[in-house]
Amino acid sequence: MSAANRGRPATNGRKRGRDAEDNAPSSAAAPPSSPPASSPPVFPQNDDVEEDDILDPEDGLIPDLDDADEMAEDDAGIDLFGNNYDRDYERGEDKGYRGAYIDDEGDYDDLDLAARRQLDARLNRRDREIARERRMPAAFLPDEDEDVMDLTRQPRRRRHRYDEDQEDEMMHDDVMNEELSLEALADVKAASLTDWVAQPAVHKTIAREFKAFLTEYTDGNGTSVYGVRIRTLGEVNAESLEVAWDHLSESKPTLAYFLVNVPTEILPIFDAVALDVTLYHYPDYERIHSELHVRITDLPVSYTLRQLRQSHLNCLLRVSGVVTRRTGVFPQLKYVKFDCMKCGITLGPFPQDSSSEVKLSYCQNCQSRGPFTVNSEKTVYRNYQKLTLQESPGTVPAGRLPRHREVILLWDLIDSAKPGEEVEITGVYRNNYDAQLNNKNGFPVFATILEANHVVKSHDQLAGFRLTEADERDIRALSRDPKIVEQIVQSIAPSIYGHDDIKTAVALSLFGGVSKMAQGKHSIRGDINILLLGDPGTAKSQVLKYIEHTAHRAVFATGQGASAVGLTASVRRDPMTQEWTLEGGALVLADRGTCLIDEFDKMNDQDRTSIHEAMEQQTISISKAGIVTTLQARCAVIAAANPIGGRYKGSVPFSQNVELTEPILSRFDILCVVRDTVDPAEDERLANFVVNSHGRAHPVHSSALGAQTQSTAAANEQHMEVDVDDESQAAAAAAAQRPTSPIAQELLRKYILYAREHCRPKLYQIDQDKIARLFADMRRESLATGAYPITVRHLESILRIAEAFAKMRLAEYCTSGDIDRAIAVAVDSFVGSQKMSCKKALARAFAKYTLARPGAVKQRAAAGRRARGREVGVGA
Repeated sequence: MSAANRGRPATNGRKRGRDAEDNAPSSAAAPPSSPPASSPPVFPQNDDVEEDDILDPEDGLIPDLDDADEMAEDDAGIDLFGNNYDRDYERGEDKGYRGAYIDDEGDYDDLDLAARRQLDARLNRRDREIARERRMPAAFLPDEDEDVMDLTRQPRRRRHRYDEDQEDEMMHDDVMNEELSLEALADVKAASLTDWVAQPAVHKTIAREFKAFLTEYTDGNGTSVYGVRIRTLGEVNAESLEVAWDHLSESKPTLAYFLVNVPTEILPIFDAVALDVTLYHYPDYERIHSELHVRITDLPVSYTLRQLRQSHLNCLLRVSGVVTRRTGVFPQLKYVKFDCMKCGITLGPFPQDSSSEVKLSYCQNCQSRGPFTVNSEKTVYRNYQKLTLQESPGTVPAGRLPRHREVILLWDLIDSAKPGEEVEITGVYRNNYDAQLNNKNGFPVFATILEANHVVKSHDQLAGFRLTEADERDIRALSRDPKIVEQIVQSIAPSIYGHDDIKTAVALSLFGGVSKMAQGKHSIRGDINILLLGDPGTAKSQVLKYIEHTAHRAVFATGQGASAVGLTASVRRDPMTQEWTLEGGALVLADRGTCLIDEFDKMNDQDRTSIHEAMEQQTISISKAGIVTTLQARCAVIAAANPIGGRYKGSVPFSQNVELTEPILSRFDILCVVRDTVDPAEDERLANFVVNSHGRAHPVHSSALGAQTQSTAAANEQHMEVDVDDESQAAAAAAAQRPTSPIAQELLRKYILYAREHCRPKLYQIDQDKIARLFADMRRESLATGAYPITVRHLESILRIAEAFAKMRLAEYCTSGDIDRAIAVAVDSFVGSQKMSCKKALARAFAKYTLARPGAVKQRAAAGRRARGREVGVGA
């Protein structure tokens, strides 16, 4: 007997013992879902082994279980014989393949390429499934349980821990969904505010706090501020609720901070809460408006378009400017739904963003890739309009071009502003991709837009001046001064010496008259137009610059650089919609303000005639590119021109000194002729005044120069006392009695704005016969002297000037004194524009009108004494 035969029975006995021990617990204790506990597989050397024993995933054992079995046998020793090894010596001819479709003996035809690829795909898919099933249980085995290998209970432990993990996650979600306190809300526990606000607990906390703010915030009298506003909103069926930022910052500073920094995430929360609170008062309000919008007002900081930088992106801010262009109103997609053309199902709704377009890749029902069409009936639209906002003319630095930004108006904000109006816009500063801008610059840059949240017009609201009760008291006290008119005239351009007639005309234009609507159809302008004509170096341009800085709204233009479309309006094609749009010019931008035109005589005749309509009817009619419309140009025109040849010739009439036609001259209410005459005494006073002005304006040595200039002025006065007789001293004393302390410029500006806003004096019980006689005399003298003709426009000018004088006093009615002052201004303008030969005769003829104004006799006597003093000085 060989060694193999001697050892075989013992081995069989041992094998049977192990089989009995292994098979008993595996059949009784193992659950149905647990893998069979068996020894590692032994791969036979012969070819009789069934192929499915290797390929069948149920017969393939898990590598982790192999390792576990080997570790379990370390204490009992290593078994060199595999389990059931006797099967390896049994004959297998009678056993066929379970895969009956496999024939190793037969020959197969060559497969075509498509069939081969299909079979390869099936084999690869089978191999991946087997590999996945082998790897999956090992991935769930925890590291800390490697020492204890209870293989029968291992799957149950894994399922239990998986259930515990699910419970932990659900508990974690419940904790995160719990609302936070206001102090915890301020403690940001995220990488950014955007991520923090996106968390459900923070979202709910913000909604709760804003709801408490709307329902609990009260004013000093205990009245619910926003309760009243919500009730008013429901009464007028409005779509917006205005919320003051200072109220929010006072009550909920954390919400105010979040609002300014992440408005894109906060504003939708506010809108939803506002709708919920409104539904408490009006349960059916959702039938009227499906959404409400919270409009933020009174942001404390206002920026100009020139100050916007990348740090302001995605923030809420307030900017001011002038609207130069406006597109039409378009429907924009808010929530879009698509119809699949193959299966007919409706997909959506999908929220549509302003910056990107929603595109579907496949249908969720039929898995096709389209085509898809927009379901116009179920799609939700919103109104869309785009404005072009330009810097206000008064805020542009000298020598710089005004900058502009695109502004998007949505929902009920459309048509809230039109070209030429000055507005303050509160909105979100965003960036969007612009392909044309990238192609132009050659590197990736983004265009910036402003998505408006709140729009308010500023031309009717005192221009950013918040008049307090103290300011109104000061203005009322100042108006009760009997010499307020003279004091205002002296406060106009205090750095310019003399030119009282020009300062009076400028003051009248700044205050303006009262516009009227005759019989509800024909409008009569209330603005006063002025033409300054004179020699070079007589401070004409300096007066215009003063008006530009003092007037609330002033647009400065030069005749050489201004064209007809630049002054009125132009038509251009919008790059986005390819439609023709209007862009306002200088007169449109100066609506309800003042338009200043320097070098008026240098304009072309064609460009000059374009402003005829704007100066009288105060409108600009456009009929270009299919656009027929009328723009408002309700502004005063103050123009400065130089005479022909550079110097004014007193020997010829006014019309021959300037290249302006009679229609344009008749539209000016006041003509001011400024002549540079040689007068030694007056020139010396002018020089002293200029030196004193420079000394006071010096930044470093103001005190020393002020003392020096005062001593110089005292010495000059002593010198004048020696050279001038007693009458000139009396004239100087009379001049000293005039108001010398001008009104502060800030208070003067508030005074002008207050008068323009609240004062509309009426013409009541005026001396109509006196005005009629004056008009008849002026027409007769203009025909006799050959000067420019007097028309009905000059009669209306007298009434407008009288109303302006009444506004200076904040009076409700025009008095006879206002009419006398207006007549004196009109006569001085008429007489001053005449040639030298007939000027004195006209002055004597109209003296009965001019002497009636207050203080005219004293001024005439002082002028005569000054004239005699100059004659004495020249004779000496």
